[in-house]
Amino acid sequence: MDELKLYTYIAVFGTFALYFGIAWWARAGSTSDFYVAGGGITPMQNGMAIGADWMSAASFISMAGMIAFMGYGGSVFLMGWTGGYVLLAMLLAPYMRKHGKFTVPEFIFDRYYSKTARIVAVVCLIIASLTYIIGQMKGVGVAFSRFLEVDYGLGLGIGMAVVWVYAVLGGMKGITYTQIAQYVVMIFAYTIPAIFISLQLTGNPIPQLGLGSTLADGSGIYLLDKLDMVVTDLGFKEYTTSNLGSTLNMFAYTMSLMIGTAGLPHVIMRFFTVPSVQAARSSAGYALIFIGLLYTVAPAVGAMARLNLMHTIEPAAGQNLEYSERPQWFKDWELTGLLKFEDKNGDGKIQYTADKTTNEMVKVDRDIMVLANPAIANLPNWVIALVAAGGLAAALSTAAGLLLAISSSISHDLMKGVLTPDLSEKNELLVGVLL
Repeated sequence: MDELKLYTYIAVFGTFALYFGIAWWARAGSTSDFYVAGGGITPMQNGMAIGADWMSAASFISMAGMIAFMGYGGSVFLMGWTGGYVLLAMLLAPYMRKHGKFTVPEFIFDRYYSKTARIVAVVCLIIASLTYIIGQMKGVGVAFSRFLEVDYGLGLGIGMAVVWVYAVLGGMKGITYTQIAQYVVMIFAYTIPAIFISLQLTGNPIPQLGLGSTLADGSGIYLLDKLDMVVTDLGFKEYTTSNLGSTLNMFAYTMSLMIGTAGLPHVIMRFFTVPSVQAARSSAGYALIFIGLLYTVAPAVGAMARLNLMHTIEPAAGQNLEYSERPQWFKDWELTGLLKFEDKNGDGKIQYTADKTTNEMVKVDRDIMVLANPAIANLPNWVIALVAAGGLAAALSTAAGLLLAISSSISHDLMKGVLTPDLSEKNELLVGVLL
């Protein structure tokens, strides 16, 4: 077994063991524990759990990948998703907590005095949650298929089994403490490689500042200016120019993301777990800080990953990499099918351009950028393994929250609230566990 695979097994399965251990320690003993963790989570703990719930595979894996290829235009995801959280925290969550219910459909029922409205809320919650789970499971499949060298479908199965076990054991109580651990794993896995790469490229250990710094090669060129030159030489649009059109279009795009993310059911549920409305407001503030630690690093990760990728494929202006001399990380990602090269002109060299007729990098999946970035930058194997564990933590934490939201809506709102009102607490908990 090579060193990278050993480190990856230790990082991934070590964190899985941690999640299982926490879920067993904090397992639910009542419906209150299962749905809202007994309402006894502190604001700081809830803030970390919200951070883990919010920073899904879309945030950890996909967001920096989108920014890497969209450039300035990708900032709409940063602003939209973060703005959506602010809408949720300021206008929705405290008032739902004040109402004192377990779930969003239950709040809707009390607000409109309608079982029909409650059923509609359950259906909307399930559709939204299942749609979002698909994205999380893609992140699990991408991470497993590369780092554990298993089939994509098998990776999905392993990920779902892990989530099911600790969600069933602990309910919201177990998931809360598990997500706290997952947040710690995620933030270290995201920031440590960014610090290494920022030091390599700019000499600045703070990625947020490194993004606006000059390169460490003594040229005096700013990193973003260099990236603009590299991508425009290959026919791509300037990295620092929006590709989403007018300012009005950017605003509309951002607002649509804000409104959509403000209604995420698994995040709203987290505000029911604290003991008071004031605690809900405080946990919102803590969550914004914890989310900001990752979100402010994402633009630097995206830009530096794109620059490193371009430098690997085209080491110098007009000089293309020989395909036979491609680095090991390139070969590894080719095996997953997420990176593909086609020698269109038969010269044995990799040509990566914006012109589809001559571009030989026929597939560069955006989702590989964060996971591949440490290997592209030749970082130590333990850093690469840490990123794998972080990517899985991001996907699993959000998937667990979504599955619990679905389970709670069916057992508490559909079964207990509509179909079988006389359902006992024990049987309600059993239904929630089985679902």
